[in-house]
Amino acid sequence: MSTLLRTLRNLRRVGLKDFGHQMQHIGDTKAGTFIGLDKYGNKYFENLAEELPLRTRWVDYKDHEFDPSQIEPGWHAWMSYSVDLPPTQDKLLQRQIRVWEPTEHRPTLTWGSAAYRPYSTTKPKYAAWKPVAKPRQAATTKQ
Repeated sequence: MSTLLRTLRNLRRVGLKDFGHQMQHIGDTKAGTFIGLDKYGNKYFENLAEELPLRTRWVDYKDHEFDPSQIEPGWHAWMSYSVDLPPTQDKLLQRQIRVWEPTEHRPTLTWGSAAYRPYSTTKPKYAAWKPVAKPRQAATTKQ
């Protein structure tokens, strides 16, 4: 969460349109240097001057329904501070499609209907108690 002064300063730097986009998608305002664009359309930024340590790099996802698996391996290494140079400047991080890799992106299915759900083949140790109640009889009056 940023202070009011920092928010107003970033509003002036990024403009009203990007300010609204950032507040809607990440809930904070950030101003930084544009580093690169990946094949999914995600934009990568860096600000070494004003951000807290380990919060100086961020990604602006193309889609509002973002999927973190859409970050390519080279960009992921740069985002997690494993390397200093982004894939646009480092030849080792530039991604070449290998024969065994899929050609299109497969999204993470963790929360979807196609997610893997394990099941148990063993009998449970405890069984739920099911009460057995006798049916009620009509009340009879004694005279």
